[in-house]
Amino acid sequence: MQKLLTGAFLAVCTYGMTAPAMADPMADAKAIIAEHEKMPVFEAPGDAFDAKACMKDKKVLSIPISMTIPFNVELQKAMASAAAEIGFTYTTWDNQLKVDQWIQGVSQAISQKYDALDIAGGLNPEVLGPQLSEARGAGLKISTTHLYDVTQTQFGGVDYSAKVDFSGAGKLLAAWAYVKTEGKPNVLIVGSSDVLPSIPFVKAIQAELTALCPECKQKHLDVPVSEWATKIQPGVQSALISDPGINFVLPIYDSMSQFVFPALRITGSEGAVKIASFNGTPFVLDMLREGQVDMDIGESLGWAGYAAIDNIMRMICGLPSVAKLNVPLLIFDEKNVKTAGIPANFNDGYGDAYLGGFRKLWKLN
Repeated sequence: MQKLLTGAFLAVCTYGMTAPAMADPMADAKAIIAEHEKMPVFEAPGDAFDAKACMKDKKVLSIPISMTIPFNVELQKAMASAAAEIGFTYTTWDNQLKVDQWIQGVSQAISQKYDALDIAGGLNPEVLGPQLSEARGAGLKISTTHLYDVTQTQFGGVDYSAKVDFSGAGKLLAAWAYVKTEGKPNVLIVGSSDVLPSIPFVKAIQAELTALCPECKQKHLDVPVSEWATKIQPGVQSALISDPGINFVLPIYDSMSQFVFPALRITGSEGAVKIASFNGTPFVLDMLREGQVDMDIGESLGWAGYAAIDNIMRMICGLPSVAKLNVPLLIFDEKNVKTAGIPANFNDGYGDAYLGGFRKLWKLN
């Protein structure tokens, strides 16, 4: 597990980075926001291909980091649904966040002569380096789904990676805080450097805030995933007490919000300090509807599942890998959060453009 979770520490730091000032930072920030307030449209991630013909008799096994996590359950459901439309064998390897279970999954893929093995939903393939080497030696192709940021280089033991634009989400969070504070953000970023894409995600927020507002203040609170329940609330409280001018908290993963909001309430900052985040987790969208969160960047997991299967098929069929997972980022705020459902769910609110888009791309129509 140590390779899975590395470099974890708790720290609060003030950043005084410098960057060239933008000609019109407010206009730039509002443009970024406006782009992600629109209903998502489908953009083909690559050339069309005959998916049924190329995937005939193929078998794919996917190992998520854990099937105890609702995000992974929904992502796997969508991937299985896409595979069913094509007509190839797709197996989700059920597990409860245990290394020996992941290893068993790789062994199963080898012994049952699968064509491809997908490492999904946050599982770092480096943890399974020797096992993946054995799988590749047996002729399997290896992919990752929803792990790397678009700026990161994939592990050498992987063939294709469906990367996510975490950096783009970071830029959007910075723009939101800038606009909503009328150009005067004093931001606390809450990150988890033990999760692989978190470092570029946090850096993107920091860099965009600095570009928009070089003189504005920002701090970074870093909390390992295993300590969210015990360290986020006191860490945020401490930051708010030491700097009462903080007006935005940006937890990079929205499930952190359940520990951020109590800190606002305890310090009397509720209302004055806003929360904006990323993921579109249903219970956080419910918090947004109830006024506890200001904004959440969502991504449709139905869309993500189809996009992931698209990249896996491109790997098996010998087509170029996609540059990033073809999943648009959509802003949910008080104006549109009800479209996500009451209570919210992982797929409502995004439209269904991806279904027709991928079916056409795979020549199913």
